[in-house]
Amino acid sequence: MKIIKLTQDARMDILDKLLKRSPDNYSEYEDVVADIIANVRRRGDQAVFEYTRKFDKWEIDAGNIRVTPSEIEEAFRLVDDQFIEVMKRSASNIEAFHKKQLRSSWIDTKPDGSILGQRILPLAVSGVYVPGGKAAYPSSVLMNVIPARVAGVDKIIMTTPAGADGKVNPGTLAAAEIAGVHEIYKAGGAQAIAAMAFGTESIPKVDKITGPGNIFVALAKKACFGYVSIDSIAGPSEILIIADETANPRYVAADLLSQAEHDELASAILITTDEKLAEAVNQQIEVFLKELSRAEIIQKSLDQYGYILTADSMEEAVETANAIASEHLEILTKDPYAVMTKIRNAGAIFLGEYSSEPLGDYYAGPNHILPTNGTAKFFSPLNVDDFTKKTSIISYSREALEKSHKDIELFAKREGLTAHANSVSVRFE
Repeated sequence: MKIIKLTQDARMDILDKLLKRSPDNYSEYEDVVADIIANVRRRGDQAVFEYTRKFDKWEIDAGNIRVTPSEIEEAFRLVDDQFIEVMKRSASNIEAFHKKQLRSSWIDTKPDGSILGQRILPLAVSGVYVPGGKAAYPSSVLMNVIPARVAGVDKIIMTTPAGADGKVNPGTLAAAEIAGVHEIYKAGGAQAIAAMAFGTESIPKVDKITGPGNIFVALAKKACFGYVSIDSIAGPSEILIIADETANPRYVAADLLSQAEHDELASAILITTDEKLAEAVNQQIEVFLKELSRAEIIQKSLDQYGYILTADSMEEAVETANAIASEHLEILTKDPYAVMTKIRNAGAIFLGEYSSEPLGDYYAGPNHILPTNGTAKFFSPLNVDDFTKKTSIISYSREALEKSHKDIELFAKREGLTAHANSVSVRFE
């Protein structure tokens, strides 16, 4: 990895390079995605079937697009029992964490008869997209579905591409059953997003779409936003580690590589106040690269978006971390909790040498669907609130309105909306 002295110019150069990985910078694919969405919106199932035959190479129709109970039973036979039990334990942790996020409706009454409140209800239908092909991530199924179920969503549907044999990855199906998916459809790509956004003869329209995907999926979600709610436009995975002289270089190197192996666009950054640690981590990375199965992908990721930054102070390291606003932030310092209090921008924070990032990916309970590309400055991890909607409640008695009607009328008249003013004044003629 590149070892660079942390300066203002270095920070700006890195930020500029990282932000170029955003899906917003792949406009050359937008026309293709727009055509797919328009076709699915106009022709429904037939368009989805044609794209599936073209891209996924299997004969799909209305009779086999939906996953059957027997296919789910087969998936449980194909997935080893040990992994099933691990997924169940992970699901239990995820459910317990997200239950703590639940909020209740509330009403506030006053002696003058005014009543104000907020009603919180779950969405009616939620859709989750799950990638297929070479990348099958049962953990993402659990993370996307369980918060929706905890929120009380009536129907949760899932779309995921099948292989050329028309079968879905068995781990994905098992995870969907454990998480509580109601219906699963064998459709992928931008066409699956369009089908969930607008509905087809087979696939129901949903209120919200969550889940990761390739650039075509990301751009389709972006294009359908407004017709349907989405979680976010996810970019490549990121990890940033803040470490001092107390950190174990072997642990630091291992954690950096855990994200670099996702794909060539993944980012892995170490900011340290100790130059000896920087060198030791770099040496340990070379050792690991000789052992790891995805070494070629990791090397490309590190060559493009891997950095070891040496800082003069912990304050400088924290300032840079807040500017980058990484998806995953590990703090491996003498007092990680003290450093954490100064962090403002991060998707998820991991404290101490036994809290490596994969703990959050798979098992601890907090959601691993996190803001990327600097959006942790204003976005949050996927959570129960994402699957609810809030409605305001307003009720005034005559006594309560009488005390305020002159103020309301004045406000309306100052904005030139005399009908607004009249709607209130007519009650006190």
